[in-house]
Amino acid sequence: MSTVRGARERARIEVTAAIKDEARRMLAAEGAAKLSLRAVARELGMVSSALYRYFPSRDELLTALIVDAYDSVGAAAEQADARAHAGGAAPRERWTAVCEAVRAWALDHPHEYALIYGSPVPGYSAPADTIAPASRVGNTLIGIVRAAHAGRGLALPPLPAALRPEAVRMTADFAEGLPPEVTAALVAAWAQLVGLISFELFGQFNRVVEDRAAFFAHAADQLAHAVGLPAV
Repeated sequence: MSTVRGARERARIEVTAAIKDEARRMLAAEGAAKLSLRAVARELGMVSSALYRYFPSRDELLTALIVDAYDSVGAAAEQADARAHAGGAAPRERWTAVCEAVRAWALDHPHEYALIYGSPVPGYSAPADTIAPASRVGNTLIGIVRAAHAGRGLALPPLPAALRPEAVRMTADFAEGLPPEVTAALVAAWAQLVGLISFELFGQFNRVVEDRAAFFAHAADQLAHAVGLPAV
């Protein structure tokens, strides 16, 4: 019986992967708003009722694609940081390595990037299952800043008095142990990182920035400076 169960499980894994691969092709061709379980089933030669045994709704399929995308870019960020750290890189160099890994992933996976960082999908509300995967890149950057804070220290960015209560709240929520000044700068840096990548990916840099790799590397280093990471 265990052999039969194993074969069934392998078959389920293979069919699930095929469904998600076809859904990704549809995302690339038509966008997330037009994703349809019936269309996916038709392209795979399945009846809709069979596909519903794997994904009962379009939203569940979207959630699976979103979690996969966040996990993929998160793994790219974590691996880049691990390599830089193992090579003796300073925190600022680790930060830049992570930012460049996120950019490289986005350029390699533009439609998945658009799914997780682009316009919201009409009628879809992301469930709590997406929170942990979505946090992986941010947590990697926070970990680098924490290491610097515990080591040589950080240059505290300016923080207006009116923003301090919000910065204190954010610190308690997701950056415990860091100065509130740094937390506020981290949130701004994260937004700017996504903006830089989105501008490149979605064409806003056309006829504006030619050497985009060099421009991005400089911008990522400036974000590191903004959150207080020392130059060396």
